[in-house]
Amino acid sequence: MKKKTIPIDTAFPRPDAYGAISMPVYHTAAYEFRTAKDMADAFCGRVIAPDYSRMLNPTVMHYENQVKALTNASNVFAFSSGMAAITNALLSVVETGKNIVTSNHLFGNTVGLMRNTLGRLGVETRMVNLLDPATVENAIDEQTACLFLEIVTNPQMEVADLEALSLLARKHGVPLIADTTIIPFTQFSAKALGVDIEVVSSTKYISGGATSLGGLVIDYGSYPEVGVRIRTELVFNVGSYMSPHPAYMQSLGLETLDARYRVQASNALTLARALRDVPQIKKVNYVGLEDNPFFSLAQKQFGPTAGAMLTIDLEDKRSCFRFIDRLKLVRRATNLFDNKTLAIHPYSTIFGPFSGSQKREMDVRDTTVRISVGLEDVEDVLADIVQALSEHS
Repeated sequence: MKKKTIPIDTAFPRPDAYGAISMPVYHTAAYEFRTAKDMADAFCGRVIAPDYSRMLNPTVMHYENQVKALTNASNVFAFSSGMAAITNALLSVVETGKNIVTSNHLFGNTVGLMRNTLGRLGVETRMVNLLDPATVENAIDEQTACLFLEIVTNPQMEVADLEALSLLARKHGVPLIADTTIIPFTQFSAKALGVDIEVVSSTKYISGGATSLGGLVIDYGSYPEVGVRIRTELVFNVGSYMSPHPAYMQSLGLETLDARYRVQASNALTLARALRDVPQIKKVNYVGLEDNPFFSLAQKQFGPTAGAMLTIDLEDKRSCFRFIDRLKLVRRATNLFDNKTLAIHPYSTIFGPFSGSQKREMDVRDTTVRISVGLEDVEDVLADIVQALSEHS
């Protein structure tokens, strides 16, 4: 079955009593059981059946099954946000005294989670250059819990060699955890590239235009304790399982994901090419451009599309603020892969709490504007950007 068909045709966990063709939203906290034994079996995990919606819910289960069918994963767990997904994935492998080997090119809150939240619990974060296999290997030791990365870093747009990193992770017996939010999992196989655990902010492409918050942990089964720990411990104890209404919205979003993504990725490439000719722009960074240093690797790993995020660099921070303030169509907002095109200054917002030296270490510049490209006519987006950069706007 083709990937366009799979999310539309995934069977419900149980037949609907009324024959609904869209999965109903089960807005309920608890479920009645036929017998005491049935209740005990569900609570103790001897059967997979919803007992309390903090742990299992039919609407969420259907959404997880759609993703499982699309990715050929062993387990899929839906959470309340992308950060909740990252947190649960890491909590499934770390403990006091362990370390995480990762890049210094990570989303700001992911850095904060590792350095601050997990750091207070005695977990060390080792940030190294993931483009240098020797440096990565030197950072891994017997206390390493995992190797973590973003497949395209935000906003630096760096692409690491997943297969090379997977070989290192396998050599040392540690899982490779990859945040694949920037390129939808419908476009490539993370499992085939050696990823053991995939984390996704489903708030982005999947939600269908920023309709809801959500996150996914996609477990490929190479480290069985991960799925067991999430299902039997973290879902119970952390309390960040997805609610039914976001699951319903994102289940519908999956049905149109492929169609929407192809338009957004095409718009991003067209826009990136055109922006290189705008004199006020000093640099356009998009891995889909043929002269981008990561172009060949990105094409090899992720296929012909390169996502819908790009960055531009202007003269200075003042120019960035002036440009953002003058936008008329493009929205001044955070988030990625909304139906609407969005612009943000990462240095002063997402990475605002970090010191200047920390931002320099992470290669986050005050001259950079991040643009998430939406579904509008790309000529309208280009015209808005050009007018916002004009001296006469």
